[in-house]
Amino acid sequence: MKYGFDMKTQKQRMINSKLYMGDEELRQDMYEARCKMQDFNKSITAEEIREKAKNIFGEFGKDSMVTPPFRFDYGYNIFIGEHSYLNFNVSILDCAPVYIGDNVLIGPDCAFLTPNHPKDPEIRRTFIEYAEPIKIENDVWIGGKVTVIGGVTIGEGSIIGAGSVVVKDIPKGVIAAGNPCKVIRKIDENDKQVWQEKYDDYQKEMGEE
Repeated sequence: MKYGFDMKTQKQRMINSKLYMGDEELRQDMYEARCKMQDFNKSITAEEIREKAKNIFGEFGKDSMVTPPFRFDYGYNIFIGEHSYLNFNVSILDCAPVYIGDNVLIGPDCAFLTPNHPKDPEIRRTFIEYAEPIKIENDVWIGGKVTVIGGVTIGEGSIIGAGSVVVKDIPKGVIAAGNPCKVIRKIDENDKQVWQEKYDDYQKEMGEE
């Protein structure tokens, strides 16, 4: 079975969520990314990590931080906003773009998986595949060992419980958890009041009033 790809390059097709086949350009991109990944994962200081991150990611915002080890396919399809933090052992398979907003917290051992494969095993043997983007909006907190599947958006300010598998969009301002991940409840004014009081107490104890 043959497939025509006259419209765009394989790389363009991959990034734009169309069926694609790995070719020499993509293999070279991946080899270069592995070299960068090995070098990045030897980094110690925050300054060293941030400097290298700017040469890996499509975007890396002010005061963001990634703690090695960190794994990715290409790097250039990862876009991270400002003041965000990715903890140990995060893996991002960025065949399609992965957008991480501002003030996002991502726990250890999380995986963001944009690639997908044909459901038919005969077609799957050809190694044709496609990828769908992932979007994590501002102020999201993702607990440890969460898996996010391609095509998913997690809404602003939401919390994803540890160990969840997110296969569908999560609205903004909620707590969600489980496999598959489902909304448990909204984050409400009571949450804001409780945590404002705790923060105020902290400031008093530290003499920061």
